[in-house]
Amino acid sequence: MALQNAVIKILDKDAVDPGRGLTELLRVQFNPAEYNRTKAAQLAEIGIPGLDSPILQFIRGQTETLKLDLFFDTTAGGMGDGARDVRELTKGFYQLVKIQPKTHAPPRIQLSWGEGLSFKAIADSVDQKFTLFSPEGVPLRATVTLSLREYKTLTEQLAELNLQSSDHTKLHAVLQDETLASIALAEYGDARLWRRIAEANPALIDDPAAPPVGARLEIPSDESRTGVR
Repeated sequence: MALQNAVIKILDKDAVDPGRGLTELLRVQFNPAEYNRTKAAQLAEIGIPGLDSPILQFIRGQTETLKLDLFFDTTAGGMGDGARDVRELTKGFYQLVKIQPKTHAPPRIQLSWGEGLSFKAIADSVDQKFTLFSPEGVPLRATVTLSLREYKTLTEQLAELNLQSSDHTKLHAVLQDETLASIALAEYGDARLWRRIAEANPALIDDPAAPPVGARLEIPSDESRTGVR
């Protein structure tokens, strides 16, 4: 199988500027030896009096990042007079983090490496490190470190999530000022379904408008809903 080199495609056509080295396709000279992908979630700690540890609540996902080092070298033609400046190869990559004149923002890009990697992103940072020079001081070797943040539109994210109603019973720790109606709104999307929660927790509910703070209420499966009552 022929060697496939990684490429970066500029998705914003108005950002393409060959004079700045920003061509439609930026070709990697040597494929990276490794890359790191990182994804995290933002969680909130909800302190409940009397519990040994706080309740963790999911807030939102955080942007996935991709980090990799790209190596460039122009010593194949010699290191003497007239040696090729390696910055001719790296300047397009360095432009990825700069505001472009026509778009007023860094370009959206897609990094692809055969069938193993496809990552649509915006550059978060670009670092150039020069490690070899000609006698005249012309840089001949460079490592470009890219940090990319994944870019997805709202429509793409909603399509990928494919959110569905809950199909299993779960527990909910009552917070200060919560009512059964507000819990039903959060869990089912309909405050009028508060009676379903009350019926599932008869020993804990005396007043639907003021359930005991810290109580762990059973939230019946949404799958068993037969209509609004």
